[in-house]
Amino acid sequence: MRIAYLDCASGISGDMMLAALVDAGVELAALNDAIASLGLVGCRLVGEQVKKKGFRATQIRVKYQPEHVHRHLHHILAMIDGSKLAQPQKDLARRIFSRLAEAEAKVHGTTIEKVHFHEVGAADSIADIVGSAVGWNLLQVERIVASPVPTGCGKIRIAHGECSVPAPATAELLVGIPLAESSVPFELTTPTGAAILATLVDSFGPLPAMKIERIGYGAGQRELETQPNLLRMLLGETAQAPLADQVWVLETNLDDVSGEVVGYCTTRLLDAGALDVYTTAIQMKKNRPAVKLTVLCPAEDVDRLEAILFEETTTLGVRRWPAERHVLNRRPHQVQTPWGPVDGKIGWTAGGPQRFAPEFESCRRIAEEHHLPLRTVLEGALKAFLS
Repeated sequence: MRIAYLDCASGISGDMMLAALVDAGVELAALNDAIASLGLVGCRLVGEQVKKKGFRATQIRVKYQPEHVHRHLHHILAMIDGSKLAQPQKDLARRIFSRLAEAEAKVHGTTIEKVHFHEVGAADSIADIVGSAVGWNLLQVERIVASPVPTGCGKIRIAHGECSVPAPATAELLVGIPLAESSVPFELTTPTGAAILATLVDSFGPLPAMKIERIGYGAGQRELETQPNLLRMLLGETAQAPLADQVWVLETNLDDVSGEVVGYCTTRLLDAGALDVYTTAIQMKKNRPAVKLTVLCPAEDVDRLEAILFEETTTLGVRRWPAERHVLNRRPHQVQTPWGPVDGKIGWTAGGPQRFAPEFESCRRIAEEHHLPLRTVLEGALKAFLS
């Protein structure tokens, strides 16, 4: 399996991502061809070799003509749709911008349609995201892992005034992503970099077992006093089954609680991070009909989810044990249907065909908005994937 590891020791930004991709072998000309088709007058990427604290790296600058426009999400998506990017590249760029819009909408208390992009709607940020989408598609990596991410510290000034690092949208994008402590008094991770990470990366942690083939170094624009301002990308192959892992099973029998309590407890467990929760009808002593409540979760969540079982049900004990599991290789994917984009996941076995599973919530939203049967949207999403 082809794998990439992002060593984010000095955070990540859109231009650092582009630079690491180019340094790892992506043709700069291919990225410029794609960006030129967006209709941004005079916008292009310029690369050069630099040194950061004595280490060689590629640095990318986005050259563009000054603009006096502010864009909304639909403006940028229209640019992407009208470009000459390949469909997978368009889909990835759309997903990154949509993720960014969701974060901006949440911190500003509005909708993604009404989000007013400021810095991230400028030509350089558009070039960073679209170029990254094209570059990752050209690399044909099957799995991406990243280190914990430092954000830096201190204050920065944005369009809405002065705020603490990480900026609000950056922090929202990094929810659920492990952060690394950093006392560097600058913004190390930008909203653009965080959006790319949140959209692309499959897991976070140490360098996985792999045979390294190439290493790309992407330089940031700023000179840091205490460390080289670099994003390191390691590309290689792994023969391991990286999606084989261990989960924990929590289980309890309930014969004296109502269906409402079981349903509420199930919702709380899922909201708290359970991988899956399900019930099984069983028969207990004195011929009492009962429910067996089963929870699957990562090891680090066992105690927290077990506490919810004790808090929300009448159980006097919870069984627990580790279980090995194998799952398909998978990655997020978005298809375009006649009613709008549908999110989902692509799954595949080594050397096997890909299959697409539409996300229920994405299909439900479209079904409600267009007054369609849910089945029609599900079938339309599968047809769009196969076409």
